[in-house]
Amino acid sequence: MNQKLTIRQLTLIGSMLFGLFFGAGNLIFPMILGAKAGTDLPAALTGLLVTAVGIPLLGIVSMGISRGEGLIHLSGRVSKRFCYLFTCALYLTIGPLFAIPRCAATSFTIGVRPLVGENPALPQVIFTVLFFAAVLFFALRPSKILDSVGKFLNPAFLAFLGVMLAAALIKPANPLSAVPVSGGYEGGAFFAGFLQGYDTLDALASLAFGIIVIRTIRQLGVTEPGAVAGSTVKAGVVSMALMALIYAATALVGAQSYTLYADQLANPGFNGGDAFAIISHHYFGRGGSLILAATVTLCCMKTAIGLVTACGETFLELFPGKLDYPKWAVVFTGASLLISNIGLSQIIALSAPVLYFLCPLAIVLILLGLFGNWFGHARVVYGCTMGVSVAAAVLELARVVGGPLQPLADWTAGWLPLYGYGLGWVIPAALGFAAGLLLNARGKGRA
Repeated sequence: MNQKLTIRQLTLIGSMLFGLFFGAGNLIFPMILGAKAGTDLPAALTGLLVTAVGIPLLGIVSMGISRGEGLIHLSGRVSKRFCYLFTCALYLTIGPLFAIPRCAATSFTIGVRPLVGENPALPQVIFTVLFFAAVLFFALRPSKILDSVGKFLNPAFLAFLGVMLAAALIKPANPLSAVPVSGGYEGGAFFAGFLQGYDTLDALASLAFGIIVIRTIRQLGVTEPGAVAGSTVKAGVVSMALMALIYAATALVGAQSYTLYADQLANPGFNGGDAFAIISHHYFGRGGSLILAATVTLCCMKTAIGLVTACGETFLELFPGKLDYPKWAVVFTGASLLISNIGLSQIIALSAPVLYFLCPLAIVLILLGLFGNWFGHARVVYGCTMGVSVAAAVLELARVVGGPLQPLADWTAGWLPLYGYGLGWVIPAALGFAAGLLLNARGKGRA
C-alpha cells in the first residue's frame, strides 16, 4: 500500500485544515489589530502570528510527531482526571459554549444584519436556524468533510475574501504611515498582538482538529505511523502558510482603511466586523454587503462544521455507550443554536476569561507533546509542568477578571515576571518542567 500522499491530496488536506481553522475570529481580530496598531503593525502582526499561526502549527506538528490519537491521548499523559477535565473544558469552549455560537452570531451581525434593518430579532432566529441546519447536514457526514470543506466551501470563501482584500489593497484609503498607534498597542505592540491571537481560539483548536487530520490521512490509505506523522506535519505547514498570508493582508487592509472609521475606533463596541462592513460598503456599495454576507457566512459555516464534528467524535470517545455520534452532533448543534442568539458582543465578552485560562495550558501541553520524545513522555514531567501551569493560569484569570480577584492580581504583579504582559505563566511552566525532568532523572537513577 502506498504510504505517501500525492501533492494534490496534501493540498486538499491543507485546504481542509485551513478551512476548519479560519473562522469568525480569524476575520475580525486581524482587521481591528491593523486599525489600532497603525505604524507599529509589523510588531503587532508578529505577535499575532506567534499565537494564531505558530502555536496552532506546533499543535498539529505535536499531534503528528507524538503519533497520538488526538487530545484525549495527549492530555491523558498528565493524568486521567486532567484528561477528562481539560478535554471537556477545551471542547466545550471551542464548541457549543463559545466558538460555534460565535460563528453564527458573527455571520449574522456582520453579513446579514445590515441587510435586515433595525429589528433583527426574528431575522436572527431564522438565520441561525438555517445556518445550523446546514452545519448539521455536513457534520452528520464526517467521512465527507474533506470534500465538503476542502473542495467546496473553502475555495468559495477564499474567492469572496480575495475580491474584498484585493480592492482594498489596490486602492487604500490612507497610507500606513498616517495611522496612529492606539487601543493598547502603544509601547507593547508585540505583546498586544500576541494576546489578540488568543481570541482566534486557534491554539485550542489545533488540539481539537488534529484527530480530524489524522483520520482523513488514514482514510486516504496512509496507515504507517511515521507516514501519518509526516503527512500531518506537511498538511499543517500548507494550511498555516495560507493563514499567515491572509492575516497579513487583512491586518494591512485594516490599517490602510483607518480613515474610513477613525472616529469609531474609540468606541468599545467597535470591532473588526464593523470595520469589514464599512470597508465593503466603501468599495462595493450595497453589493459589498452581499459579498460580505456570503464571505462571512461561508467562512463561519465551514469552521462550525469542523467543530461540531470534532466535538461529536471526541465526546463519543470520552463517554462510550452514552450517545452515538449523530446524537452528539445534534446536541452540540442545538446548544450552539440557542447560545448564538444572545449576541456576538456578549459571546466575546464571556469567552475572554476562559481563553486566558485555557490558552496557556494548551500551549504548554503542545510543547510537551512536541518535545516528549526527548524525555520519554514521562508522566512525572507532564504532571509537574501542567500542575504548576494550572496554578499560573489561575493567576492569569485573576488579572483578566479583576473585581473581587483584583487584590490577587495586584499581589501577583509585584513578583511574577511578565505578568503585566499576559505571560505570567511562562516562568512557572518552565520551572515546573525543570522540576519534572529532575524528578524523572532521579527516578531512573534509583531504578
